[in-house]
Amino acid sequence: MKSSTNAAKRWLYIMPIVFITYSLAYLDRANFSFASAAGINDDLGITKGVSSLLGALFFLGYFFFQIPGAIYAERRSVRKLIFVCLILWGGCASLTGMVTNIPMLAAIRFILGVVEAAVMPAMLIYISSWFTKSERSRANTFLILGNPVTVLWMSVVSGYLIQALGWREMFIIEGVPAIIWAFAWWMLVRDKPTQVGWLSADEKSALQTQLDQEQQGIKAVRNYGEAFRSRNVILLCMQYFAWSIGVYGFVLWLPSILRNGGANLGMVEVGWLSSVPYLAATIAMILASWASDKLQNRKLFVWPLLLIGGLAFIGSWAVGANHFWVSYTLLVIAGAAMYAPYGPFFAIIPEMLPRNVAGGAMALINSMGALGSFFGSWFVGYLNGATGSPSASDIFMGVALFASVWLTLIVKPSPKPANDKTISTGARHA
Repeated sequence: MKSSTNAAKRWLYIMPIVFITYSLAYLDRANFSFASAAGINDDLGITKGVSSLLGALFFLGYFFFQIPGAIYAERRSVRKLIFVCLILWGGCASLTGMVTNIPMLAAIRFILGVVEAAVMPAMLIYISSWFTKSERSRANTFLILGNPVTVLWMSVVSGYLIQALGWREMFIIEGVPAIIWAFAWWMLVRDKPTQVGWLSADEKSALQTQLDQEQQGIKAVRNYGEAFRSRNVILLCMQYFAWSIGVYGFVLWLPSILRNGGANLGMVEVGWLSSVPYLAATIAMILASWASDKLQNRKLFVWPLLLIGGLAFIGSWAVGANHFWVSYTLLVIAGAAMYAPYGPFFAIIPEMLPRNVAGGAMALINSMGALGSFFGSWFVGYLNGATGSPSASDIFMGVALFASVWLTLIVKPSPKPANDKTISTGARHA
């Protein structure tokens, strides 16, 4: 009973905070796609080739500062790091609405990537300090649900804001919540279970014992260099690079793909249609993470879903622009299938590597994902502009997902951690 109460307290207190924080990060990186579809290019004299590069610059900054952010979070404080980042990324997002030229926009997009770089690895490190192996896939999923759920409501709200006020006002308004939330984060969050008053001494001890037992079943790794050279980490870096090509090519350019899809849609209609894949993704992510924790099998809920996503992209290309609604339905399936595996995927690393290097390894893998996101968002935008249709980009994103399927399949199983019973019974009822 105590373990059940312990788990319920942690889920109810921590996960809303984690979800809101990542949601705000995602809002301020993804709304650029709506400005691209709504006239920022014409207003600033941006060509199609430059537009795709500007959309991708965020990920270049994101790539370079993943590992430094993770090291600070692991060795110092997730709480302090995220507090500063919230204020900075909210400010950068609002400043995007005030740009008057291309160099200014390019600088802000790059800086936004830098200040958001630490968010994902820091939050994964934070979750690994609060949730056990039997809970981690679901906990990771509730974090990453901030991605599709945010794009779901942002797609609708941004469409209305742009129609009523304009793209500049959209950026300014949507950057403010992150700055306000920074102070709520500072008051609500503590780095470790031992630092909070809402868990009893027995609950803290039981949780820490379980986390320590899980570490005993993992082979020791001396340092980051040894971890980064391991076969599985290298394969997961390559896998996440290929996967992210599909995800961010989709996220950044879906509104433009729909706008140019031959159905003569306005921005409000584009906003509503853009939100549907993320509603489907939210449902798929919850189901996949629950099943992954239930069966304690991670890979089984990664590669089959990515295969479905790849097939859906190829299907959308095969159907062609003359069958808009069939093509759109396949894009909805692709979006849901690409998002569903996130929780199980990010549960693999802390179950494969010890605590002293797991955070850095997650940052390295996520940084390679950022590089894939940069390449995917740039090249998909380039293909759309060069060909005048989404067909070539559908093929490109499908092939990238097929590559990620193969790379997932050749990752070797990680060693089984030690006994996982102390907390897990309550966790399964959380």
